Amino acid sequence: MWYVITGKDAPDALAIRKRVRPEHLERARRLAEQGRMLVAGPCPAIDSPDPGPAGFTGSLIIAEFPSLEDARAWLAADPYVTEGVFESWEVRPFVKVLP
Repeated sequence: MWYVITGKDAPDALAIRKRVRPEHLERARRLAEQGRMLVAGPCPAIDSPDPGPAGFTGSLIIAEFPSLEDARAWLAADPYVTEGVFESWEVRPFVKVLP
């Protein structure tokens, strides 16, 4: 099943985000290589694809996992969680209808 994973960045998390981003992206790439990634990306804090020092408000991933527990476990091991980029996060089941 598909799951929506959202994370809200902690205040002043940009430096940590930059530091752990390569490891975070590698984990996401593995899902994509397995055909389990629908979409992923950050949410800029301002209306720009490169927000600079304004940073990001969070991130969104829609990916396929065997269960809600597996999706939550995957997120719990992600460096954006373990290193404190996200101050809060959520995992919810998702049904793709379009396109």
